[in-house]
Amino acid sequence: MSGEYEPESIFEIPVGPQHPALKEPILLHFKIEGDIIVDVIPRPAYTHRGIEKATEARNYIQNIYLCERVCGICSFIHTLVYTQGVERLAEVEPPPRAKYIRVIVSELERIHSHALWLGVAAHELGFDTLFYYIWRDRELVMDLLELITGNRVNYAMSTVGGVRRDITDEVAHQIKKGMKIFRERLDVYTEVVEQEPTLRKRVVDVGKLSPHDAVALCAVGPTLRATGVKRDVRADDPYQAYDEIPFNVATYHTGDVLAQIVVRVLEMYEAANIIDYALDHMPGGPIRVKVPWNIAPNEVISRGEAPRGELFYYFKSNGTEKPERVKIRTPTLANIPAVRQMLLGYHIAEIPIVFASIDPCLSCTARFSFIDVKTGKSWVWDREQLRRYSLKWYGKQ
Repeated sequence: MSGEYEPESIFEIPVGPQHPALKEPILLHFKIEGDIIVDVIPRPAYTHRGIEKATEARNYIQNIYLCERVCGICSFIHTLVYTQGVERLAEVEPPPRAKYIRVIVSELERIHSHALWLGVAAHELGFDTLFYYIWRDRELVMDLLELITGNRVNYAMSTVGGVRRDITDEVAHQIKKGMKIFRERLDVYTEVVEQEPTLRKRVVDVGKLSPHDAVALCAVGPTLRATGVKRDVRADDPYQAYDEIPFNVATYHTGDVLAQIVVRVLEMYEAANIIDYALDHMPGGPIRVKVPWNIAPNEVISRGEAPRGELFYYFKSNGTEKPERVKIRTPTLANIPAVRQMLLGYHIAEIPIVFASIDPCLSCTARFSFIDVKTGKSWVWDREQLRRYSLKWYGKQ
């Protein structure tokens, strides 16, 4: 934390929106006393893609592919939570086998995401040897996802009413074989995290967040569980087959960057165990059911535990083949207040790893609204109003 040196003035420095330590655009406006952070104002809205509005112009099937592209790293959980929500709108239950397949792909994606994050975190710390090794082993999981779905990034696996592809006995054998190999690699990374002095010097007691602040600031996912708070949508509000599969919610008590690393490593172990259990106990039967094309007026929410934390979707149907409203709340958007707190009191040099510790995905965080700051009045534009404004604005450039 901060030392005894207290200069007379406070400096303001911007980090971003383009910066070597930031893989996506965000502006972090810091106030610095000496080299100690005393305040930070995040400005994440540099990449607004209008996906929520775009869903209103497409039918429920077309929107699967749109929502899959909200995030490239956790694309399956977006399609899972989306299709789960549409099934609730239509009051349709997917087959048991489809639920198990969804869990398997979801947990493979969790391993893929956490392995990617661990490599990025090692790179931010200058520990490129670990970065190369973990990304090499991440290829094993991506190969399994490709074996199941035919794709390595956007899998087009979940559909309204179930899944598009089955898992054969041969593919199941390959998955179990891959999980056995990956567990052996995880043992090595666990030893590195526990014993490597250069890594621990950079992450122990850095970016600390108390359980009280984590809950008060509505942190989610590993960021919350790293403070010892045992909260996970898979356990608290089970969806798909998670109520039939035993697993532990991984937590750690120190609330620093080390805790975030440990929680994610433990979650990769748990994900491998969930996958093995699901493969061993997968029921037979069909993998999808038919769903009505036009969905009666209804209103539901759908939640899932993405690799970064709780993913929240709100749906409103109006009796047509297109939704009236789809609202998405991503984990990174929920964790920005927490990471602001985590940065206070630490050195400038610790900004990259503390900010990276929440595993930020910034392209899915931008939101905007119209507000008259004098009166407090807010309003919404429709597609045509937004189009006219954009033509007028660009015509002035």
